Amino acid sequence: MFENLQDRLGSILNGLTGRGALTEADVAAALREVRRALLEADVALEVVRSFTDKVREKAVGAAVLKSIKPGQMVVKIVHDELVEMLGTEGVSIDLHAAAPVVIMMVGLQGSGKTTTTGKIAKRLTDREKKKVLMASLDTRRPAAQEQLRQLGVQTGVDTLPVIAGQSPTDIAARAVQAAKLGGHDVVILDTAGRTHIDEPLMLEMADIKKKSNPHEILLVADSLTGQDAVNLARNFDERVGITGLVLTRMDGDGRGGAALSMRAVTGKPIKLIGIGERMNELDEFHPRRIADRILGMGDIVSLVEKAAENIDAEKARAMAEKMAKGKFDLNDLADQLGQMKKMGGMGGIMGLMPGMAGMKDKMASAGMNDKMFDRQIAIISSMTRAERANPDILKHSRKKRIAAGSGTDAAEINKLLKMHRGMADMMKAMGGKGKGGIMKQMMGGLAGKMGLGGMMGGGMPDLSNIDPKQLEALQKQAEAAGLGKPGAMPGLGGMPGGLPGLGGAKLPGLGGMPGLPGFPKKK
Repeated sequence: MFENLQDRLGSILNGLTGRGALTEADVAAALREVRRALLEADVALEVVRSFTDKVREKAVGAAVLKSIKPGQMVVKIVHDELVEMLGTEGVSIDLHAAAPVVIMMVGLQGSGKTTTTGKIAKRLTDREKKKVLMASLDTRRPAAQEQLRQLGVQTGVDTLPVIAGQSPTDIAARAVQAAKLGGHDVVILDTAGRTHIDEPLMLEMADIKKKSNPHEILLVADSLTGQDAVNLARNFDERVGITGLVLTRMDGDGRGGAALSMRAVTGKPIKLIGIGERMNELDEFHPRRIADRILGMGDIVSLVEKAAENIDAEKARAMAEKMAKGKFDLNDLADQLGQMKKMGGMGGIMGLMPGMAGMKDKMASAGMNDKMFDRQIAIISSMTRAERANPDILKHSRKKRIAAGSGTDAAEINKLLKMHRGMADMMKAMGGKGKGGIMKQMMGGLAGKMGLGGMMGGGMPDLSNIDPKQLEALQKQAEAAGLGKPGAMPGLGGMPGGLPGLGGAKLPGLGGMPGLPGFPKKK
């Protein structure tokens, strides 16, 4: 979503950080470029003016520390203002009220209200262990109520039975009553939208609000809306009084201005962002992490959280034991590739890693993308159990059969086997004798640097047991260790091309790889 803005701001700020001293003219020229970049990203003009004025005020005459270059100071000021614009701290859905807590979803037609209702219900059920009831108040759009019922079946969440001919306000009252009788903790009201804001829509929203007395009123907005998103948010807030925002389609290729504008204009927090079509693709909005990603500083905490959610602890433990013995077969390689895909693929992982966002394009041009992983998994899937366990038995006739089964050719199979051999050799070195092997030494060293020695025990971190407060502290500790600076990835020297310190065996495809798979070495 923010890739264009990230590229533009990155190049502008990199030009500043390289200089030993900055004049007022340098700052003014850079801010003109920042202003242009934000306007091109569809950020509202009033928000851009306020942002650049605040940055200029702080940047000109800023007290520069001796250890920091003036350019780096400006980057810090831009970063801090970006965080301020996005809302300083992440705010989650407030459930601190008498049950059933009523959440009212409002927004224009086509913004993704019904799908988001299903996602929030699933999230509250799975993570908060709440009993949720969903009710569709959309009596105008054909099959809207049936769509929500289907989402309820899909997610295992209760939905209010449909009674034909009832008005939206009557359905809202019935939903609250049914939630009380059914012992539900939360009731989510999916209201109707229009293609544009009109008086009947606002009157209906006000009536529903009066009847159901919602604790949360969430405005669902399409993040691809652009400049008009500001008027939308302002209108709904003035007429209905929203408590928070949910932005959908944040995985799109839009310019991201809506996210930067709506929070600044309404003063209401962005609580959740939709990052895909699947029911589990809904994330909390963390302003500092988003600001870090926009400025190319990565997002270690989100990377760790994704790993904790997507990685099977038992498999990771078994993998660590195999690594300690120096064993690594094609089954292990397939597992690592599959888990990397679950975490958002190579591009998604790179975008979260400090200083690595710019590598995505280079990797794509070298043919290293998620399609390559799919082909490699297809090749491994076309092998027999014996072949996966012992790749040395693969001779020409077997390769021919595997190529036919996977829709590839012998050259791709040879490339995969070569990559596996390199990784297997590295595993032997990592699991070698003496002080617990290379990986344990590296992990212990990095844990000590980041003040996590006790948590990691000098070995592999167990992400499933990390306290949420430790996760929040992790970003600051990573920055202190030098991981948060754009372009800086310390600690890579001990492992050519590898990425130690980002989770070892618990971050498959990252901790145990001697270089990135399929990425051609320099000749």
